[in-house]
Amino acid sequence: MNRREFLQCAAVMVSGMTASQLGLALSDAQRAHLATAPNYNAGKASYLSAAQRRILAAACETIIPRSDTPGAIDAGVPNFIELMVSDWFNATERAIFDVGMIDLETRIPQQYGMAFDQLTAPAQRDILEALESAASDHPWYEFGNVQRDFISDAPFICQLKELTIWGFFTSERGAKEVLRYNPMPMQFDGHLPLSPNDSTWAGVVES
Repeated sequence: MNRREFLQCAAVMVSGMTASQLGLALSDAQRAHLATAPNYNAGKASYLSAAQRRILAAACETIIPRSDTPGAIDAGVPNFIELMVSDWFNATERAIFDVGMIDLETRIPQQYGMAFDQLTAPAQRDILEALESAASDHPWYEFGNVQRDFISDAPFICQLKELTIWGFFTSERGAKEVLRYNPMPMQFDGHLPLSPNDSTWAGVVES
């Protein structure tokens, strides 16, 4: 299975929709992957330095912090992102990610006097919001821009947000403790009423 096919499988898992609803025709390899693949996040990542891992973990936790539900770190998102960058990013995407990580690793201590992961949560949020503001004119932010391939030239903050959300909601903890999980729904009901406080349903769970 190639990179494009893997990302299409990921789109099915993230969206909770069927391949036909997403306009995808899955190959035999993709169907087998969705049915039998082990937990991808169980792999051991080795792409980042220890300092960069701490920064990445803090950034992910800023995007999805722990509250009465798990945060990004609880769901193993930092390891997921490192694996994706190492295994599935192309050269362009990886270069953008590397530059973004180096920026957080070098600029922030100079500007704030300490590493990103040592700053207060409000300061970390302000830094990520500044990155987002600087990137806000990129097509990644176009309204409704969700049913698509991964955008290769997306800025670092966009990569970070997309992979954090992707990794979180395809994790077992994200799917079962934040979304609503029914492993055997038996039928599809497109008119099932939702209350204002209901979350969406989980798709395929990486357990």
